[in-house]
Amino acid sequence: MSTIRKQSIISSFVIYIGFAVGLLNTYFFTKQGQFTTDEYGLTSIFVAVAAMMMAFAAMAMPSYIGKFYPYYYDHLPPRKNDMLTWALVVGILGFILVIITGFVIKPLITRKFAAHSPLLVHYYYWMFILGFGFTIYTILEAYAWNVGKSVFTNFLKEVQWRLLTTILIVLFITRVIKDYDLFIKLYSFTYLAIAITLFIYLLAAKKIHLTFKISKVTRRYLKRIVRLCTFLYLGVIIFTLSQVFDTIVIASVLQEGTAKAGIFGLAQIMGSVIQAPQRGIVAASLVHLSRAWKEKDMALLQRVYQRSSINMLIFGCCLFALIALNYTEAIITFQLKDTFLLGFNAFILIGFTRLVDMGTGVNAQIIGTSTYWKFELFSGVILLIIMLPLTYILTREYDILGPAIATFISVTIYNGIRILFLWKKFRLFPFTMRSAYTLLLAAACFTICYLLFSAMHGLPGMVLRSLVFCLLFGTGVIYGQLTPDIKPVLQAMRKRLRSKTKN
Repeated sequence: MSTIRKQSIISSFVIYIGFAVGLLNTYFFTKQGQFTTDEYGLTSIFVAVAAMMMAFAAMAMPSYIGKFYPYYYDHLPPRKNDMLTWALVVGILGFILVIITGFVIKPLITRKFAAHSPLLVHYYYWMFILGFGFTIYTILEAYAWNVGKSVFTNFLKEVQWRLLTTILIVLFITRVIKDYDLFIKLYSFTYLAIAITLFIYLLAAKKIHLTFKISKVTRRYLKRIVRLCTFLYLGVIIFTLSQVFDTIVIASVLQEGTAKAGIFGLAQIMGSVIQAPQRGIVAASLVHLSRAWKEKDMALLQRVYQRSSINMLIFGCCLFALIALNYTEAIITFQLKDTFLLGFNAFILIGFTRLVDMGTGVNAQIIGTSTYWKFELFSGVILLIIMLPLTYILTREYDILGPAIATFISVTIYNGIRILFLWKKFRLFPFTMRSAYTLLLAAACFTICYLLFSAMHGLPGMVLRSLVFCLLFGTGVIYGQLTPDIKPVLQAMRKRLRSKTKN
């Protein structure tokens, strides 16, 4: 657990640096007089479509790496490990199929999006460059997680990618990049840049050795690999579609769809800040979960499940409350476009959705690395059956609030089914009474800060609300011992402080 805790903390720290850069980018994107709402919205649509391309092109290769890496590691010397070679080959071939499909469906895309999102149609083909970079990076990232480089991959994805965007924004604002046309074309290469960086890093660290010779492990497990990828392929598509379908529907069916995708995109970014710790914990936990299933260590699985649940819930509640307390005030104080105020209610529902997903721990990863990985597909189908029609209907009815409602309902049912499955099959359960105490503590601290400082405006009000909430909530978490990881973390901090004092 100490390894997971250490990597999770470092990864979370890196991710939050990335989000700080991301928030700076968002400020530039949404500030009066910089980019139009449509132009900002197009960047959100680019990322959403690139994620869909990745889901189709990667053909479940990240899942294959996560499930079978321990077998390759245990039975092959590094130079004969062909896992990454075949994963990249399959990913590249998959993306060629995506490109062919993209050419075929271009007339359909034009009909569906030209009226409400003309920018999307105009820059349609440039999205494929971003999608290819996303695909290659995701495959390399899955491999890097398993060779103990999750912190570096989080740095690339959360910090370097956003820094590249920052550079492009600054060049655009200073008119070195003279127009938006060149900006968005250069933006499409950003994921390819970090994919190349990760590939070079893994080569230099001697963590990968590409070989086209089929290994004994590949031959032995080929049928199981194909069966796994066949089932999980659809599951990955379902999961990714559930993540980006709302943005695509907004761009397709609402008037000024690209602009409203930008408003909704800001709410989603704030929701992503809430979910940031989940990325670090998942990345650090995955290799241990695979190993635990291989060794049938149910005690470790239960421990990781419950600790991931309470740790993510604590972080999530804290961040959700802080953003909710300051969302509207931040838009006004930092002189963002007034239209972004329309996204507050959507953010609240997105925030609740993130808490549901985080509070249920690493259930997806536990199921995905088990022998019951097929259940991920079945539960994903249920998610999609609920989400797709609900998103379309509610978006037409409630504008950008509609997809937030649909996602909250769908994700709650989805996670509920997975919790029930893990309990029935393995007696694994994520919650304890500490989970309830965390929710009550966060609600109480939020209410106190809202009532005390609701009349305070501007930056002083935002700072004071945030400081008081962190003080109250942090004190409650520490003295209430809401997570078993709090003591080791505090002890480690004290040791470091003492050693620095002695030196």
